Amino acid sequence: MENEEDLNLGNITRVTQFILLGFSHLAQLQLLLSVVVLLVFTVTMMGNILIVLIATVDPALHTPMYYFLKNWSLTEICYSLDIVPKMLINLLSERNTSSFTACALQLNLIMLFIMSECFLLAIMACDRYVAVCHPLHYAIIMTKKTCRQMSAAAWLSGFPVAAGLAGWLFSMPFCKSNKVNHFFCDISPVLKLVCSDTYVFELLVFIATLLIMVLPFILIVISYIYIIESENHRIVWMPMAESRQSVFSTCAAHLVVVTLFYCTTCLIHLHPKSSLSPNNKKLVSLSYAAITPMLNPVIYSLRNSDIREALWRAFGRKMLSERLTTLSFFQ
Repeated sequence: MENEEDLNLGNITRVTQFILLGFSHLAQLQLLLSVVVLLVFTVTMMGNILIVLIATVDPALHTPMYYFLKNWSLTEICYSLDIVPKMLINLLSERNTSSFTACALQLNLIMLFIMSECFLLAIMACDRYVAVCHPLHYAIIMTKKTCRQMSAAAWLSGFPVAAGLAGWLFSMPFCKSNKVNHFFCDISPVLKLVCSDTYVFELLVFIATLLIMVLPFILIVISYIYIIESENHRIVWMPMAESRQSVFSTCAAHLVVVTLFYCTTCLIHLHPKSSLSPNNKKLVSLSYAAITPMLNPVIYSLRNSDIREALWRAFGRKMLSERLTTLSFFQ
């Protein structure tokens, strides 16, 4: 086997590259799968980039909620770029290898973006709580400086954990194989290739998962409990019915995104060596890596009147103006 040093006391493998098996069990469907993934990836990029641009350009969306939504879309863009292009290359060609360093870096970035998404979802829930329960103090509490600091914390606070876990995992000896039964370098399939005792590592991964995923989820739940309780009290004092509708529209969209995020990530990351079969885990991972990032901009666009109006201001009027210009030219 390539990259192997055979010792008398056993087959100890010094891995310098990994082979990503991907969807090799679906050999006859790989072309169709690659086309579908490419289409979904294109829509994902276009949708999330559009949210980032419209939240940056339109002054009406220069609010804390859309500032956090813009950061959320950025994490989705980064997460998809970290996984999908490499997966498409593996599907369309036989270049299914990944260097040791590239695999470690990919895992590091995946964990970092997932942690950032967890923190951003919690921050967005807190923002909705302040908007609903303390509307008169909203502008004072959620200042630009506060929003920037919270977003920076969401992006950077997970870096030590991600770098520490990825560095520790790839410092372990790999003596079983270099074939990763996945379409990207994730903790679970890579961990199965380690030949040393991984109990302490798995325990720390489980603790980190609880702290980074479960605690933000608890904060989200608590925030919405207060929001629901305040519905019949403080929300009725909001000055305009449109304001109430806008707030609850973003709340509904946020809750849908939270549900999609936690339903998929908990199945994958709650325990490194879960009982979920490798092929089923690939499908769950594919739904999170490709499909969920595509649905998020759709959810916010359909459920949110502010974004629809911003898109109309940016594109609808421009198209109408171009049509009127064309008609006047022919007249």
